[in-house]
Amino acid sequence: MELFDLIKALILGFVEGMTEFAPVSSTGHLIIVDDMWLKTEEFLGKYPAITFKIVIQLGSILAVVVVFWKRLFSLVGLYKVDSGVKMSESFNLLHVIVGMLPAVILGFAFKDLIDDYLFGVETVIYALVAGALLMIAADKFGPKKPRVQTLDQITYKQAFTVGLVQCLSLWPGFSRSGATISGGVLFGMNHRTAADFTFIMAVPIMMGASLVSVMKNWEYMSMDDIGFYVVGFLSAFVFALISIRFFLKLISKVKLMPFAIYRIVLAAILAVIVFL
Repeated sequence: MELFDLIKALILGFVEGMTEFAPVSSTGHLIIVDDMWLKTEEFLGKYPAITFKIVIQLGSILAVVVVFWKRLFSLVGLYKVDSGVKMSESFNLLHVIVGMLPAVILGFAFKDLIDDYLFGVETVIYALVAGALLMIAADKFGPKKPRVQTLDQITYKQAFTVGLVQCLSLWPGFSRSGATISGGVLFGMNHRTAADFTFIMAVPIMMGASLVSVMKNWEYMSMDDIGFYVVGFLSAFVFALISIRFFLKLISKVKLMPFAIYRIVLAAILAVIVFL
């Protein structure tokens, strides 16, 4: 394996880590960077390239576990969070399950259709714009004084409603965090709480989907490419750690509008490249 191949893995890990949890769509950025520039599929082959993208996503998920380990461990009874509320009223595993359910069901039901028809630069362009419009709507029409200021104030109804909005992120380029944070803000959460809920909900849903995909594509992994996978995984983990900590500090101050503008500008640039 040549040095430039490892640099490709480093770049893709960087893109995954920096964009997975920002509301700009990591899938969209990976499609753009890989399909239009690095072309990993030509180097590794179709199925190993798919597996590589799953591996770097696992690196990003591990970063969320590191940042939110107290809350995540508390969901399964391994750590007690002193939130000042009764256990029966606190944020718990059922909130996460209720929030995950809609996207899990639709994702499994329409996986083949999504893979066949929605993974492409052109569809990502439309998704970038659609996601930006939802984010602008959330900032403009969300309550000025949100009722939900902490995770422990989230109701099951709100968790399910956010889960319904999350289904939009099955469209590559829309952004799961963009959809769920926007949904949370529109239905009464402040931006930071919506972001916290988004990240925590991401762990089981992304880890489950990733592990299923890894097992499905295990036979295509080669020891010859192990360095490529390891570099990509570590790169995604490190840059996701940086991105998550920075984003959580930023989201309460700037809201979603700067990310929406970025998405529209990126979509416009891509449209010029693709359609003209």
